[in-house]
Amino acid sequence: MLVKRERRRLQDFGKLPRRPRVCQLESRLAEMLTAEGFAQVATPVIMTKSFLAKMSISADHPLSAQVYWIDSNHCLRPMLAPHLYCLLQKLLRVWDKPVKIFEIGPCFRKESGGSQHSKEFTMLNLVEAGLPIDRREARMRELSLLVAESAGIKDCYLEPTLSEVYGHTIDVLYGPKKIEVGSGAMGPHVLDSAWRVSDTWVGIGFGLERLIMAAEGADSLRRWGRSLSYLDGIRLNV
Repeated sequence: MLVKRERRRLQDFGKLPRRPRVCQLESRLAEMLTAEGFAQVATPVIMTKSFLAKMSISADHPLSAQVYWIDSNHCLRPMLAPHLYCLLQKLLRVWDKPVKIFEIGPCFRKESGGSQHSKEFTMLNLVEAGLPIDRREARMRELSLLVAESAGIKDCYLEPTLSEVYGHTIDVLYGPKKIEVGSGAMGPHVLDSAWRVSDTWVGIGFGLERLIMAAEGADSLRRWGRSLSYLDGIRLNV
């Protein structure tokens, strides 16, 4: 019965002008954020070792073991934040404040955390800089809820935690199992000086596959991402 159901779903996907949910979500998020005044940017997938060092990720950092190195000085980006920091430093000089940018794209980590992690995933990272310092917490909540609602999640909540890169951060959680769908930080921050950024800011990163997993009430995100075994969550070995 399950095989028949998956075959029917696969046939429907081929007959209808459909796109995988992760692609649909990417479009919805881009439309929502541009309507909120954010500018979309596109940065390289290859990242330099010096950029990771500016994020305090040196050879002895816990995240260093998760990095896919291409050579001694370049890697596949494990996060979007370093490139956004670089752009932000330049745009703050010429754009009116607040400066609001976002990027959606693939990131790569040697993850080993089970079904809720993946070695290749799609990341949304947004940052708003130059806003009043007393608006940071409220703005982070507003943006977190906007992203979650765009993904079909209506009851997420924020909870402070600790990060290996940013120290004190705020996780965006969903459901009684506390599924982490996003994580945010605020500046001024100790990392800012390496990028010559001095303005206040809020930034949040979301995993698109994780958002879909939460919205679907599923326990695994692997079927929602880039795969040769699944198409839009549908098994292909039927």
